[in-house]
Amino acid sequence: MALALRCLRPLPSLLHRSSLAMTRGLPRAPSGCPALLLEGCRQCVQQMLLSRQLATKKAKGKGQSQAKVNISAALVEDIINLEETNEDMQAVIEALKEDFSRNLNVRTSPGALDHITVVTKDGKFPLNQLGQISQKSPQLMIVNMTSFPESTAAAAKAIRDSGMNLNPEVDGTMIRVPVPKVTREHRESLAKLAKQSTNKSKEALRKVRSKSISQVKKFKSKVSEDTIWLLEKQIQQMADEAATEMDKLLAAKTKELLG
Repeated sequence: MALALRCLRPLPSLLHRSSLAMTRGLPRAPSGCPALLLEGCRQCVQQMLLSRQLATKKAKGKGQSQAKVNISAALVEDIINLEETNEDMQAVIEALKEDFSRNLNVRTSPGALDHITVVTKDGKFPLNQLGQISQKSPQLMIVNMTSFPESTAAAAKAIRDSGMNLNPEVDGTMIRVPVPKVTREHRESLAKLAKQSTNKSKEALRKVRSKSISQVKKFKSKVSEDTIWLLEKQIQQMADEAATEMDKLLAAKTKELLG
């Protein structure tokens, strides 16, 4: 009997240590958090689940899929507006699509000249607001600058610098724009421009990501390190998905241009 009591005597201490070891693995509740109540704190539970979901990532070997972060925007709206970040990234993608559609076509059409930006002494204007654009023949477009003759030279320069491989010829207030033949060299030139446009868009995407992460880091002293880490991963994941979509757009455009 005495021997049995001596064996049981260390049990409370061992149970206490085990309890501490378990609780240390859980994320701490924010200051003032009602997590001590029986129903718990939704934010803490969400953070705990995300932490467990992502913990497997560190244990995975190379070549294996990584856990995906999916933080509820409502839970972190006081730190950052994730929906706004996503909208900014999508806007970069849409701008790339528009650039591909307007400026990178094998066959140049009058509509492709509409939004070429012309720099004048009064400001910047789309070409179609300064001149009337028409197609004289499959090989020739005409820009009539009669309404704004003083901007004729600036309009010709904007067309030449548009990256569309166009060489305008000025004749009074008329700008003649020969349409280049569709050669292999022209197709390859357009494909290079598509690559350059994609790289510029990715740079704009990186700026959106960096701005968002900087916003999150401002709260380092107010929220847990786990929360900051999870948000940074979420933002990086959003940027990676946007970059992947850009790569797909580029691959499709390159295939279209090169035939």
